[in-house]
Amino acid sequence: MVDRPGAQVRAAVVGTGLIGGSVLLRMVAAGIDVIGWDPDEATRRETRRVGVPAPDRLVEAVTDRDVVFLCGPLPTLPATLVEVAAMTGERCVLTDVGSTKEQVAAFAAAQGLTHRFVPGHPMAGTDRAGLTAARPDLLTGAAWVLCPAPGPATTAFRWLAELLVEVFEARVVPMSATEHDSAAALASHVPHLLAGALAGAVQRAPLRDAILALAAGSFSDGTRVAGTPADRTANMLLGNRNRVLRELAEVTAFLDDLTAALRADDAPALTARYDEARASRVALRDRRFDAYDRQFPAGGDHAAEVSWLRELGVAGGYLTGLHVDADTVSYEARRPVAD
Repeated sequence: MVDRPGAQVRAAVVGTGLIGGSVLLRMVAAGIDVIGWDPDEATRRETRRVGVPAPDRLVEAVTDRDVVFLCGPLPTLPATLVEVAAMTGERCVLTDVGSTKEQVAAFAAAQGLTHRFVPGHPMAGTDRAGLTAARPDLLTGAAWVLCPAPGPATTAFRWLAELLVEVFEARVVPMSATEHDSAAALASHVPHLLAGALAGAVQRAPLRDAILALAAGSFSDGTRVAGTPADRTANMLLGNRNRVLRELAEVTAFLDDLTAALRADDAPALTARYDEARASRVALRDRRFDAYDRQFPAGGDHAAEVSWLRELGVAGGYLTGLHVDADTVSYEARRPVAD
């Protein structure tokens, strides 16, 4: 990897669909030397059409790169990781954008790749798919989870985090892979189930067309992710199945409370449950953050540094900048203000 992220970085994006394509286009806009590759020949042609090199052979795309973003479907990620790792040098940082992290992190560890593979997940997207839906600003300012690990892996994390802040203006959220999958189950994965259930019920309804004619913001917002390609949603849900089922049970219990209050014609109970729900929505809208900086030795095993990073992410905080010199790594962070 080069000494500092920035325009001198040589990058590759493997899998140029919605997210990979948006990574690619943002890097092009930032003046970074980037190559795209996709297993689909038509997608490679489209990549070239927008002015980005896209060789036919994967090895030509990733050789001599400083960083490779792995952006293909979740089930293909392990094989792609091994393949790309064999084609790149030890100083090349590898990362992914998949919506689950624990399985791929464990796989990378088993393959001896933890020192240069940083599991990642940008929390952004649309209900469309493919390179034609990609936008250079799709990920700008997004919460972007990265999973730091101690030892040599911390160096790769620092470098990649700095790159994401600089190029994407990302809010880098450091978490362990296990913590990510637990939080994402309720923040992202269960909402796909709920959106699918609501949209699916409307699709089966005798008055479907009348319902769609009346549908406004509540229906549109609540079902947006049901427009995501079905195979992508299925891969995400199956990749985090146990946690999704556990969190879905909690959502079902709350829905049962609402149903019981409605069935009993109990206005106070119904109001109380919605006041409870509204508090979460208000907290999302009105969150306030304090600046929070921290320094660590640049050398060592980095265990204390990684522990602090993970605690920051679990507390709802994120990184806004970092700087590494010969002796010290300095983090700039923001943490939610306690209620």
